[in-house]
Amino acid sequence: MSEPTLNYVVCADAGPAHRMAYWQWGRADAAHTVVCVHGLSRQGRDFDVLAQTLVQRAGGAIRVVCPDVVGRGKSDWLEDPLAYQLPLYVSDMLTLLKHLVEPQQAQKFDWVGTSMGGLIGLGVCAHASSVGVQVRRLVLNDVGPVLQWQALVRIGSYLGQSLEFESLQAAADALWESSRSFGPHTPQQWLELSRHMVKPLPGAKAGTGVCLHYDPAISVSFKDITPESALQAQDMLWEMYDRITAPTLLLRGAQSDLLSATTALEMTQRGPHARLVEFPEVGHAPTLLAADQLDVVVSFLLE
Repeated sequence: MSEPTLNYVVCADAGPAHRMAYWQWGRADAAHTVVCVHGLSRQGRDFDVLAQTLVQRAGGAIRVVCPDVVGRGKSDWLEDPLAYQLPLYVSDMLTLLKHLVEPQQAQKFDWVGTSMGGLIGLGVCAHASSVGVQVRRLVLNDVGPVLQWQALVRIGSYLGQSLEFESLQAAADALWESSRSFGPHTPQQWLELSRHMVKPLPGAKAGTGVCLHYDPAISVSFKDITPESALQAQDMLWEMYDRITAPTLLLRGAQSDLLSATTALEMTQRGPHARLVEFPEVGHAPTLLAADQLDVVVSFLLE
């Protein structure tokens, strides 16, 4: 399967309901589903290579679902910019899981979350039983209950910019400037990662004029975060982490500025006692394209 199918699920919020897009790979009726959720300003096509690898190694007997978190990719934008926060994202994902459940069929659900997607995963694990689901295995990609303030400042410095580019290649070059911490990539790998990060400008001819895919308003709530509020959130996140019972794989870029080595070590010693794997020459966050990164995740989910 070279391309995923694009699907939508309707999610409720305080205002009008919104649609969340999700990309589906593999067999729609498979008993084993892996949900992969992206980082703050990314989108579900980040997981194309991981999804294809999982489908191949599982002999096709798996479903991989990669949502575009609301405000990103093919999903709707919210009327209220202050609604772009973790509680709504968790609620949307619970709606998605309920939508994916097949009545009268035993099913396995795994979660792969990069950065923000990992934090959403903590919330989903805490509330999945409310929609009749249990997360069987959890992968947290370069994120934990403690978020380093310097990294939040760095991310906030570029988040929400409404940028336009002459071409996909120009967009890829600009995105690389703010994403070098992802680690080594070939030019082709980075171009493919960037392809779904942009959309055509209204009225632009095919192959010319693109802009970033996400709603610039996702930055509003993010930029309201203060050192004090980030510190308060840690207690809640640790509480959710400590309640996790699923086997947990923790990935860390050895040069990550968001997930410190100290926090990663603590995560191996409490809660689900995560298995920690670090990748050299990578910061925040591993893109799960390199062979060693893929092998670790796929083996964990399929073993």
